[in-house]
Amino acid sequence: MRTASRERNTNETQIKMCLNLEGSGIANVNTGIGFFDHMLTLLTFQSKIDLTLKATGDLDVCDHHLIEDTGILLGELFLEALKDKVGIERYGSARVPMDETLTCVDLDICNRSYLVFNCDFKRDTIHTYSTEMTKEFMRAFAHNANMTLHINTLYGDNDHHKVESIFKALGKALRTAIQITSNEVSSTKGVL
Repeated sequence: MRTASRERNTNETQIKMCLNLEGSGIANVNTGIGFFDHMLTLLTFQSKIDLTLKATGDLDVCDHHLIEDTGILLGELFLEALKDKVGIERYGSARVPMDETLTCVDLDICNRSYLVFNCDFKRDTIHTYSTEMTKEFMRAFAHNANMTLHINTLYGDNDHHKVESIFKALGKALRTAIQITSNEVSSTKGVL
């Protein structure tokens, strides 16, 4: 069973998370940021990963620390749950339309962390969620999961739709990449 769980406690945030890569898309998340909870639920549903998350933090300051630390811990647990990565498909791609918006996500679970992020936002916030934190979350997740992650929103007008299409496309790409399709490492090097 590819699972991992851990707590991350700092002076700014307290996060408890459980991750199951063999799940069915069940999310039980509470960060105190409603829109972020919604995005994590969409990511979980599209990836068919089960996620339990309870996070609190210095939201009286802003949402930066809590969202970034959630990305860090999610990446760490994702890497731990993948274990030696033997048999995984490795690559994943998804195109997700959300009304007028279209986003493409391409990723490689390769032990080389890199983020390409192309999406412009018009609004600073969606309720209590800072739109700039979308990139910060993705950077923290990709870096700590040792993943190359390319996110390109090709077009769109509504920032809610842009963020939603990003999280959904990431979920769908992860779903493909983590599938076990052989008993070998998906690399001519023999290791990832």
